[in-house]
Amino acid sequence: MSGNKSFLAELYRRNPLLALVGWLHVLLLLATVIGALADERQVLGINTWVKPMKFMASLVIYLWTVAWFTRYVSRPRWAIKTISMVIATVIILESVCLLVQAGRGTASHFNVATDFDAVIFQTMGILIGINMLMVVAILVMFAKPAAKLSTAYLWGIRGGLLIFLAGGVLGAIMIGNNGHTFGARDGGPGLPIFNWSTTDGDLRIAHGLALHALQILPLFGFAISRQRLLSSESARLTVLAAGIFAYAWLVYLLARQALAGVPFI
Repeated sequence: MSGNKSFLAELYRRNPLLALVGWLHVLLLLATVIGALADERQVLGINTWVKPMKFMASLVIYLWTVAWFTRYVSRPRWAIKTISMVIATVIILESVCLLVQAGRGTASHFNVATDFDAVIFQTMGILIGINMLMVVAILVMFAKPAAKLSTAYLWGIRGGLLIFLAGGVLGAIMIGNNGHTFGARDGGPGLPIFNWSTTDGDLRIAHGLALHALQILPLFGFAISRQRLLSSESARLTVLAAGIFAYAWLVYLLARQALAGVPFI
C-alpha cells in the first residue's frame, strides 16, 4: 500500500495536471461500470457503456504514463506545460464525445448516420491527431532528456513512443476504412469483452497492442537496466533491441492479418 501511495505522490509531483486528469478518468471509469450494470442497451452487439469503459481505463494508463515521462524532459518548462495542457484538454474532450454517444445509445466511432454523429466522429479524429502531434513533440524532446537515464530504459521509452505513433497510423487506416473490421461491416460476431471479430479481420488488435507499447517497452527497458545477469551495456542493449523488434514484428503481423480480412481467432 505504501508503495502505491509513494507512486501516486511521485506521479503528482512530476505532473500535477495529468495526474489529476487521470484521476478524473478513474471516476469516469467507475461511472461507465455503473452505467453498464444499470443500462441494458446495446451498440454493435455489446452494452453501450463497454466501449467507453475500455477507453476510460486506457486513458488513465496513458495519462499517467505521459505524466511520469514528462519529468525526464522537464526543459524547457514552458514546452512541457503546453504539451500537458493540450493533452489534458484533448483527452477530456475525447472522453466527452465518447460518453455523449454512449448515453445516446449509438456508436462513437465510424458513425456518420446523422450530422451530429458525423461532427462527433470528425471532432474525435481531429483530437486524436492533435494528441499524436504532442507525442511526436515528446519523442523529439527525448532525443536529449533532462534527466540522466540508463541507456536501456531511455531506448525502451523511445521505442515505446515510436510504436505508439505507429498505432496512430493504424488508427488512421481504420478511419480511411470507415471501420475497424476488414472483410465485413463492423458489428459482426466478436470475442467476449474485447468484441474482436471472429469472422473477419479486426485492426483494433494491432492498434491496441501498438498503443500499449508506450507502457510495455519502457518497463522492459527498465527491467533490463536492473538485470545483473547481463553484465555489459552492449548485452543489455542487444536484448532490448531484440525485444523491441519482436514487439514491432508482432504488431506488423497482426495488422497484416487484419488487413487481409483474417480473424485473430
